[in-house]
Parts: sequence; structure tokens; C-alpha cells
Amino acid sequence: MSLILSVAIKYEHDVVAARQRARQIAGLLGFDSQDQTRIATAVSEIARNAFTYAGGGRVEFAVEGRTAPQLFTVKVLDHGPGIADLSRILSGRYTSPTGMGVGIVGARRLMDNFVITSEPGNGTAVTLTKIVPRDVAVITAEGMSDIVGSLARQRPRTPMEEVQLQNQELLRALEELRAREEELRRLNGELEDTNRGVVALYAELDEKADHLRRADEMKTRFLSNMSHEFRTPLNSIQALTRLLLEHSDGHLASEQTRQVEFIRKAAQDLTELVNDLLDLAKVEAGKIVVRPIEFEVANLFGALRGMLRPLLVNESVALVFEDTSSVPTLFQDEGKVSQILRNFISNALKFTERGEVRVSATVVDDDTAVAFSVADTGIGIAAEDQERIFHQFGQLENPLQRKVRGTGLGLPLTKKLVEILGGRLALVSEPGVGSTFTAVLPVRFPEPVAAPAEAAQLDVDPTRLPVLVLENSPEDLLVYQTLLRGSRYQVLHAATVKQARDLLRQVTPRAIILDILLRGEDTWGFLAELKAGDATRDIPVLVATTVDDPHKGYGLGADVYVVKPVERGWLMTTLDDLTADGRGRRILIVDDDETSRYVLRQLLAGMRYETIEAASGAEGLERAREQLPAAIFLDLVMPGLSGFEVLDALRTDERTRGIPVVILTSKALDPDDHRRLDGKVTAVLSKGSSSREIACAALDFALSHGGS
Repeated sequence: MSLILSVAIKYEHDVVAARQRARQIAGLLGFDSQDQTRIATAVSEIARNAFTYAGGGRVEFAVEGRTAPQLFTVKVLDHGPGIADLSRILSGRYTSPTGMGVGIVGARRLMDNFVITSEPGNGTAVTLTKIVPRDVAVITAEGMSDIVGSLARQRPRTPMEEVQLQNQELLRALEELRAREEELRRLNGELEDTNRGVVALYAELDEKADHLRRADEMKTRFLSNMSHEFRTPLNSIQALTRLLLEHSDGHLASEQTRQVEFIRKAAQDLTELVNDLLDLAKVEAGKIVVRPIEFEVANLFGALRGMLRPLLVNESVALVFEDTSSVPTLFQDEGKVSQILRNFISNALKFTERGEVRVSATVVDDDTAVAFSVADTGIGIAAEDQERIFHQFGQLENPLQRKVRGTGLGLPLTKKLVEILGGRLALVSEPGVGSTFTAVLPVRFPEPVAAPAEAAQLDVDPTRLPVLVLENSPEDLLVYQTLLRGSRYQVLHAATVKQARDLLRQVTPRAIILDILLRGEDTWGFLAELKAGDATRDIPVLVATTVDDPHKGYGLGADVYVVKPVERGWLMTTLDDLTADGRGRRILIVDDDETSRYVLRQLLAGMRYETIEAASGAEGLERAREQLPAAIFLDLVMPGLSGFEVLDALRTDERTRGIPVVILTSKALDPDDHRRLDGKVTAVLSKGSSSREIACAALDFALSHGGS
């Protein structure tokens, strides 16, 4: 965690200063004006609570995470009387004449993650987290210095200026709301017109469908059967010509080699034709399956850039991919979108002798669709020929066309794929100037209405505990299924965030195993969504991923964070702890110093564990035997029973022998101390150097390795 600024709350104007600083820092971190207002409002509400009910406190602004997107974290700490009715306040059921609780609930809704800990007499700690925009680069130490310097140069506003700014923000919000209402009215009108057109279209289609179906069925059956029959001899021809060209059975004469190369090239062209025919047959037979996933267009363009680089044999032609940062995440069949663009780009490269081929993606149709365009400076197509190229085997007469003659099926197949994905195709071209092919595809593929029927078939074993595994790797899914086979846990699989959301609407799992990197999407935002939702906030989340950034995971509310691979013993123990009904979720802190217990309790805040305390060794031993906690943090130097004596007693008692113990002490250990602790504890931490990250990591290690 990188601390940016700390603001003390002593007087009422300090609350205004905290709000100003929250907005300024949010702006420097790249948040837009709406998010700046949300963050400033949330911080202002919590800081005002600290001033009103605790007499003051402290606000700390920091950035967490080593990878993008990072987290903007604000902590508001006070040493007041605490909040006695916290659970009722968070549920929204509590009301009071002073309005206490309204600010807390409102602030929680404005942030991506919200953690509050409070005990009567021990003060309150609130942690508010917002995910930094994904297009903002990772903030380094140098960038942090620039932010701090910029804050130092900004003049604080007076309370009157702050009120004026809040009024301006309110007016902007009202104006945006009015504009959205007007847009909604317009869209409703367009929707009514569209519905009438759809009804008329369906009536016309129903009349013609039966005639077309019978004719297409015969053609499709012929194409499918003949394509399969052709493929086998063509593969044989290519294999035999390859053997001849490799001189496996002796050398060929130069003229023979040339003839065999002609044969091989003809077989390759015929194979390409057969493959295109087979794809068309599948489309027309309705056997093409659309598998939509969420993916980023930037990743798709990156893959195409590398895939099509070998086709750039002409140095006079440049292949340019435009920036796609403004394009939202798509829920489409990534493979078919890639096939459409590959066809457009390969055609453009074939028929462009000089200039460039430019690939772009822009949002259209009121942000509901994306237009993928491939523009070239090639030979162009006359207006009277532009419809013919989308007919099967339709090709144009041109000297360059004769050099790179294709099958005449690529564009017809592409047109059908675009239609299957719910889109439309457009062409703008002029001979001698160039062509622009555009496929307009919906941002979200319209899923079939039959999805609820599939949901009803979800088979949940009532005798086992359901565990949602969000993982798109078949190999890793098989690992989890194998590790949990025969256990009391049932794996419920989701390969995408959307599938996970659908599954959560049907069943409430006892735990969630979450991978961060799925194909085309990451789940940082989904993790924050889980911990912010009322229905999912209390479901424990185990993050198992290849991304080594546990601090960000814990900052967004993860209960356990581990870097793959996982072991069966550790996984079973962790799931047992996460799903235990209270007994396995308690952490015992044994320390005679009240301040040390408070500090450790704050360090562990946000993890899914209840902390219980003991102020002496004898009390700690008694509570350990009674409540059997998941782990114990133990001080060594205490009056009465020392930590060494408590540890010996724990290890000789059958009930407490397996409880992992972490030593947290200010005592400098000598060699004799290390010998007494050897084999009995899982970790030794220094009170002076412990941080939240170190304490959480020590607890995770202790829970995964158990008692010695």
C-alpha cells in the first residue's frame, strides 16, 4: 500500500478539507467527474460521522496493488465510543432522530468495496475502496511523488466555495437525468416502430420459409456429403506431393519438381474450396453453434496483428490497427468475429499493391453495437459489382484478381457469419481508390429464450455443499473436480462472469473459487461486485489465480488469496474453514497489552474471521480449549503464564494440539527461544514491523499448514 495523504479530523472544517482532498486525489488518479463526486461524497459522510459521534479521527488516502487496475483506498479511523447497532444500520432497518446510519449505507453504495469494523468503546474503522479506471497506467513511486506535489500546490477551497461546487454538481446531475429521460422517450418511440416492422417481417418470412427450406435442404445435403468425400483424397494428394518434394524416394528432375509443385498448389486450392463449401453447408444446415464469451477488442486486434503479419509480403503496404480503448467489452463469439476480420483483412492485403490496410472498431447504434471496419487503398469495386461479390463463386475480372484468384466463397461465408451473430454487413468502394468492408455486430449476442430451461436443469445435490468454481480452463476445472471428488463439496462450474451471475441467481453457494484471468476478461470487478451485493456479500471467496497481487485481492474483499497450483489438503482445509458455521472462523488473540490487541484486530479487519481476545495466558488457554479457534496469535511476554507456557499446554492437549499458532511479540528472540519454539509455531512476527499484508499472509500460511 502506498500512502498518499493523511488528514486529521479535529474541527468541522476538517470534514470539508477531507472532502476536497478526496475529490482532488480522485481527479489526479484519473477518475471521471461523476466518480470524483461519488468518492468525495462517501468520504465526506464517513468523516462527518467520525467528527459528530467520535469527536474526531483521521482520514488516510492510499493506492493499493502492483498491477492495473489499482485500487484507491480511503480509511477513516476514530477512537470514539463505537457503533452498537452496526448490523441494523448496514441492513437499512435502523433509524434515529440524528440520521445516524444513513450516511454509512449511502457511502457503501457509492464505492466498489466497503468494510467497517466497530466495537463499543474501541472506536470505528471504515475502509472505502474504488477501482482505478482500467486505462490508467500503474502508478509508480515517481507518479506517487507527482500526485503528492500536485496536492501540495492546490489551494484549499473555503466552505462557501465547496457549497457552490456541490450545487454545480447537483445541477449537472439533474441535467443529465433530464437528458436521459428524453432519450428514453425517443428510444421507446423507436422501439414501437421497430416492433411493428418486426411483426410485418415475421409474417412475410413465415409465408416464404417453407418454400426456401425444401430447396435449401437438398442443396445443403449435397454440399455436406460431397465436401466430406472430397477431403480424404485431397489430403492424400497433398501428403504424396510433400513426400515427392522432400525426395523421400529419390531426387526428381527440375521439371518434375515444378510439375509436382503445380499439383500440390492445385490440391491446396481445391482443399480451400472444399473447406469453404463445408462451412457454408454447416451454416445453411443450421449446425453452426455460437459460443459467446466476454472479451476485449484490443486483445482480438493484438492476436490478428500477429496472425496476419506473414501475409505482409509487400513492403509498400502497411497494416494498421487503430486504438480501441473506447470500445466496451463484447459478449460475442470471439472465434467467429476473428474469422470475419481475417477474411476482410486477407482480401484487402491480396488486392492492395500500395498504401495501407486500416482496421478499426467504433461504437454505433446508441452504444448497442460495434462497427468493425477494414479499409484499404486497393483496386476497389465498381458499384454494379458490389452485390455480386457476396454471391457464391462471384469473382471480378481484373489483372490483379487473376494473380490471386480465390474460391469465391469467402465473402458469402463472411456475410452469413455476420448475420448469425446478429449483425449486418456494409461495403463502400470506388475503383482505383479502395474499399471499406464494415461488419456491425451487437455488443451483446442475443441469447436464446431457452436459457431459463437450462437453468431449471441445474442439479444440486442436497447432501453436499455447493461450491461455485469460476474457471475457463478445462485443465484447471478437472483439477478442482478431481481434488473435491468424494468430498462433501459439489463443484458448480461457470466459465464466464455472465454464467456465474446466472448461476448465483439460481443457487447460493457456500463458497466461491475465483480465477482472475479468464479468456477475454478479468474478474477484479466481479470480485468487488460480489462483496458489494447484499445477496453475495457473505459468501466466502477463495481467489486462486496466476496473478501474484494478493494485496489487491484482499483490498477488494477476498477471504483467501493463493497463487496456483493448489494442493488437495490445503484446499480441503481452507474450504472447511470458510464454510464452518462459526467455530472454524474464529481467530484468538492472546496478549496482555490492550493496544496490541486492538492493532492486530485492525490489521485483520476485512478478512472473513471473527476475532476473540484474551488478556492473559491463563484466559487464552481457557478460551482456546472452549472455542477451538482456527488459529491463535500469541504474545510471549505476559504476566502469570508466559507465551512459552501457553504454547506447551496447547501442544500437550489433544483438543488444541492441531491449532496453528503465530507468535506476535516485541521480544528479541535469542537462540534458546528459537529452540523452544521450533516445530511448535507456524510463524514468528515482530509487533513493530507488522503490516496488514504481513499479518494476513501469516494467517493464510498458518491456516493452510495447520498445527505442528
